[in-house]
Amino acid sequence: MALGSFAFSLADLMKESGLSAIAAKRQLSRLRGKVVRVSPRQPFFLIVVPEHRTMGAPPSIWWLDDYFKWLGRPYYLALQSAASSFGSNPQALQITQVMTDRPCRALKVGRIHVRFFVKRKIARTPTQQLARAAAPLWISTPEATAFDLVRYATSIGGIDRAAETISPLLPLLRARELKRVLEAENETATAQRLGFILEAGGAQRLARVIHDWLPTKLALVPLSPLQGDRKNIPVVERWQVLNNSAELKP
Repeated sequence: MALGSFAFSLADLMKESGLSAIAAKRQLSRLRGKVVRVSPRQPFFLIVVPEHRTMGAPPSIWWLDDYFKWLGRPYYLALQSAASSFGSNPQALQITQVMTDRPCRALKVGRIHVRFFVKRKIARTPTQQLARAAAPLWISTPEATAFDLVRYATSIGGIDRAAETISPLLPLLRARELKRVLEAENETATAQRLGFILEAGGAQRLARVIHDWLPTKLALVPLSPLQGDRKNIPVVERWQVLNNSAELKP
């Protein structure tokens, strides 16, 4: 804590203290309530100061960077958690959403919940350091956050929830950075859906950036996954999107 860190591994403790693994574990067992393990299978620990005792762990954004450095894996704060950091809070979120490169079990430490999402080409996604954070933390840029919200919509409550979360982000989105995300992710169907959502939200300039990026010929895609017949579902010709949302109108 004196060094500004609220997390450490068993190996860190052994190195700093000179203790054996058995002795280090005994020391940690005596600190029960002041130190908590992130999971039964991982020798990675969090320091719980008195003001965090009711939560049973420090806030996740204080230790996620240390945790992923220990794992040796890429990550970034993502989706609704990232949107919340940028000021978009349409729904109270009780879970921290994190993107990484391969499947990872959800963490529950005290009352802190962390859910992981997988993106194989995570290194391509534009990220930045979270401003005014208590500890270093990588987060998707506003533009990458909007793209991810559409791409992972079915896992976060549906396309309408994604659009609701994107709406407060619109003033933060920059055309040049949006184009950078489109080129990095290179997912035409997601871009079609995002373009439609931006246009429906009144962000005509941003929607035009996406439309100019898209290929001339587009495959028809549903705004959200379809079940049953496609008949009587309106097609938004500009985006070649089947608008099966009850909320979004072109």
